[in-house]
Amino acid sequence: MTAESNKTLVRQALAALVETGSTDGLAPLLSDDFVHHRPDATTSDKTAWLAAVRAALTPLAGMRVEIHHLLADGDHVVMHSRRWLPDDGPEITVADVWRIEDGLIAEAWEIIEPAARAAAHLSWWEEPAGN
Repeated sequence: MTAESNKTLVRQALAALVETGSTDGLAPLLSDDFVHHRPDATTSDKTAWLAAVRAALTPLAGMRVEIHHLLADGDHVVMHSRRWLPDDGPEITVADVWRIEDGLIAEAWEIIEPAARAAAHLSWWEEPAGN
């Protein structure tokens, strides 16, 4: 697959989820051995990740997504986006890395940061005041 077709696949996966509020359109775009990685080093397989996404769909209904960067290099696609919950809900910044294999999403990594907390994380290596 080409870099453009890999980016199209990632766009399609996000649209299938956000626009329908269901994992029905997303599930067929994931390989059977799909693995999702979290920043805390936990992983989940396709079944567990789809269940977690389904559980989050109600609180995330109406979420607005603004993609700032969608970059592809070989079998990897990187997406940087901002997302807002409805009714003036919190804003988050998300960096996703997707690995494509045989025309399906085989692996995903995500980092999510609440935008309101970003400034506090700019100097994460410093010891908090008072310690």
